[in-house]
Amino acid sequence: MDSIDQQVFQQVRRWLNADTACWLCTVVATIGASPRPVGSLLAYSEHGELAGSLSGGCVEDDLLAKLRSGELKITRPQVLEYGVTAEENERLGLPCGGRLHVLVEHWPTTSDVRAQVELLHTLLQQRKIAGRYLNLTTGQWRAEEAKEFKPLELTSTALIQFYGPRFQLLLIGAGEVARSLAAMAQLLDYRVIVCDPRRHMIEQWNLDGVELLNCMPDDAVREHCRDDAHSIVVTLTHDPRIDDMALMEALQHNLFYIGALGSERTSAARRKRLQQLDLSQVQIAKLHAPVGLKIGSKRPPEIAIAILAELTQLRSEQ
Repeated sequence: MDSIDQQVFQQVRRWLNADTACWLCTVVATIGASPRPVGSLLAYSEHGELAGSLSGGCVEDDLLAKLRSGELKITRPQVLEYGVTAEENERLGLPCGGRLHVLVEHWPTTSDVRAQVELLHTLLQQRKIAGRYLNLTTGQWRAEEAKEFKPLELTSTALIQFYGPRFQLLLIGAGEVARSLAAMAQLLDYRVIVCDPRRHMIEQWNLDGVELLNCMPDDAVREHCRDDAHSIVVTLTHDPRIDDMALMEALQHNLFYIGALGSERTSAARRKRLQQLDLSQVQIAKLHAPVGLKIGSKRPPEIAIAILAELTQLRSEQ
């Protein structure tokens, strides 16, 4: 499954290619509690179809009704504010005191808009960071590849927003820890891939929504994670013949996170083996082992929580 942003743009691309104009709505500011963060996207087609989310229900319904009735005539980008009064908060189901500022744009089916949406789609398909630069006065915008992801920026004349690929989690080993970790990671919108060269382990996997690979782990890393700053590799088999193969490849690439399950003693022995396999100290230093935050985790679900907690912490520091 693709990232939420990518799903929105894929749907918009389909609408435009079918000669169906649409509106793009972006949360550009929040005050107090908010059901969705800044940068969240929602798209409406002129036929009333929807992709994405602003609040989880009532704000979307209110905005759609105003757009379809003609009450809102969007000829250039316009910022709408929701949650101004307590009564409106209650009607729209917003948290008490929460307010949303939503930028609404109309996207016609012109060749220029189609070309820019196609470029956005292509960049995200290639797991690259895409920047969108919108002129608030004219409504014209362009997309281009960006070197790094930055927070949304809104000025009196422009919107600059970056869209990044979905974080993907490559798990080496199809055991119980992998199953717990995969289930929880999907709730946090990770793309999850499980690789295990042992066919019987893959055949007994019983969790939906996960991509399964029955191949050598170094091949899986090369194919799916090569120099991908949004990729995470975690080894879970306790078998150095499998785990070390993945780590040897992963540590040579620029990945977001590389971790290995095991005790302090096991991790120290693993680092010695990796050094003997001609990996540099700089490369070995990328390894998080033991993997996850130290919360006293023992059982598979607890270990999964520890790993995802560390990933959440690191992502928040970006």
